Amino acid sequence: MELSAEQWRAIARTVIASRLIDEIEERELAPKGLVTYQFSAKGHEVFQVLLAELLNHEHDAATVYYRSRPFVLHAGMTYEEAFSGPLARRGSRNGGRDIGVVHNLVRRRTVTVLPASGDVGAQYTPAAGWAQAIGYYVRVLEDFSWDGAIAVALGGDGSVATNGFWSALTMATTLGLPLVFAIEDNGFGISVRSSLQTPGGNVANNLRSFRNLLVLDCDGADPAEAAHAAAEAIQTARSKRKPVLLRGRVPRLCGHSGADNQAYKTPEERAEEERRDPLPRLRSFLQRKGILSAQQWKELAEDVQKQVRAACEAALAQAEPDPSTATRYVFFDGQTIQQVGGQWSIVPPKHQWTTEPRTDGPRVNLIEAVRRTLACELERNRRVLIFGEDVGVKGGVHGATVDLQRQFGQERVFDTSLSEEGIIGRAVGMALAGLVPIPEIQFRKYLDPAMEQFNDCGTIRWRTNNAFAAPMVVRIPVGYSKRTGDPWHSVSGEAIFAHTIGWMVAFPSNARDAAGLLRAAIYANDPVVFLEHRNLLDTAPARTPYPGDDFIVPLGTAACVLEGTEATIVTWGDMVYQSLEAVRLAGRSVEVIDLRTIRPWDRERVLDSVRRTGRCLIVHEDTITCGFGAEISATITEEAFDFLDAPVMRLAPPDVPIPYNKGLMAAIVPTPERIARALERLLAF
Repeated sequence: MELSAEQWRAIARTVIASRLIDEIEERELAPKGLVTYQFSAKGHEVFQVLLAELLNHEHDAATVYYRSRPFVLHAGMTYEEAFSGPLARRGSRNGGRDIGVVHNLVRRRTVTVLPASGDVGAQYTPAAGWAQAIGYYVRVLEDFSWDGAIAVALGGDGSVATNGFWSALTMATTLGLPLVFAIEDNGFGISVRSSLQTPGGNVANNLRSFRNLLVLDCDGADPAEAAHAAAEAIQTARSKRKPVLLRGRVPRLCGHSGADNQAYKTPEERAEEERRDPLPRLRSFLQRKGILSAQQWKELAEDVQKQVRAACEAALAQAEPDPSTATRYVFFDGQTIQQVGGQWSIVPPKHQWTTEPRTDGPRVNLIEAVRRTLACELERNRRVLIFGEDVGVKGGVHGATVDLQRQFGQERVFDTSLSEEGIIGRAVGMALAGLVPIPEIQFRKYLDPAMEQFNDCGTIRWRTNNAFAAPMVVRIPVGYSKRTGDPWHSVSGEAIFAHTIGWMVAFPSNARDAAGLLRAAIYANDPVVFLEHRNLLDTAPARTPYPGDDFIVPLGTAACVLEGTEATIVTWGDMVYQSLEAVRLAGRSVEVIDLRTIRPWDRERVLDSVRRTGRCLIVHEDTITCGFGAEISATITEEAFDFLDAPVMRLAPPDVPIPYNKGLMAAIVPTPERIARALERLLAF
């Protein structure tokens, strides 16, 4: 894959521009305090720009990191945008919401740059998700415009020690994904030498034993060698549909950031890095090739300098972001659809739903309602796919996907490696590619390794100023079971999800609501975490007739499951049935509100009930300190204080894990008897 003279001139233009932008920031803007986070890419430019030049398929995508500005510039980000990002001005890609080197770029010149993360190593599994989506488009959706596309994940040598790198590597090599891992090895992770990131300091050597992986190692600062290696990597991923590890050895001619003086490098190391500077090497290479003479290089550099200076002045002249917009785009506003990500950005759903459930069928368990809804939506919508540990042949450890792989095939219902980071990160990449991923996490505690991806996913719409979004539904069984509890499988933990920016949280208490809420989650234009209480999966209290394939429960609508006049109980999940039994034991007129969704929650339904009854008890299974009951209590106190005849009370487990012993568990989790006693105290006040 030989580059033309025109391509090399374009590469030179971007490399020169990137170096100038870095130097203006370092020498002028940062010392004046105009740029507060400064990350230079000096020394990395040629390797990155070559990759960007070679990514020319309309569905190519790349994930990047904080030192990737040369790559994003060559992909089409303007010089003015490059300045306005670190300056936090209104015209930046993110509108001043994020650090200027945390990039995103809807496809312009060469490649779609997926939303970056400020977390090291978080770029790899979303890239693997996009790479898997490429095959899905071709084989399942028969959209052959995706054929030959690839994904590239750029990262530094420090990132090869992270969970995300190894998870993505496992996915790429076991599934044969068209994914290039482009590792820019400058020998340092801030000040930590690469020998502490990977044995021997060379990840390429260490991965040569991996099957189904082409490993390439090159001098990333040498234009000819880097161009040859980058072309081989990209061509291999395209034509052979296999992953490639491309290590480019590059000098870091700057500190990790503007605050880093590099005192940890010896004078000899600094001198060697200066000797390997790719900018003069590119100039010499182009002169030898007869592409740019010394005079032509000088003229090009002068032209670029004029453009860069003008762009800097234009960025400095931009307005500050409007403070009133700071809260926009946490969630889809119902009108302004994101440019990339989710089914809404491609074909907005137009199906007619009903909020009236069918009642004429046999009663089903909650888990069966989930399974039927998943089967229905797999049949209805070919963008829907389900994955997780044991969801395939086994049908899920709780039975929610029984028979679905047989019905819909291994492309659409499949097992994953044992990596929750990989499950959620893969889902992010697939969602950004326009699919509707429904990953399953087997138990709430098991999500812990994926919280970095989970948190990043929720803020994608906001961080990119509504350019990107990654709608998905993450199903998680939570809480204790009818057989036992324990600290590892019985976590409820919904308050953490409520506090996680950008996620909706559904928590049904019965089969009817499970079907309706799950369908609403699948067609929401935001990520939704869907919690299924283990004690209700296959027990009698949660059984209802299956409500039909068009039934939907709008997210954010609570249900009154028992009317009353003396007090209100607000609860959700399994605690709905414990509370109903408590009301029966107490023999009083108490209204019971099943919240059904934690975020958004139905404030008006709750406030209306409390204003009528004058008393409120909030019951939940999550631990009491900073539990979601505290949010409800604060809202009632602020907005209905004049209607209260007693303080708002909460009943929840103390701040301990759920015990394994049943007797100990009963002493922790609210029981009908304890709820009834709390009601008596509330009513006696």
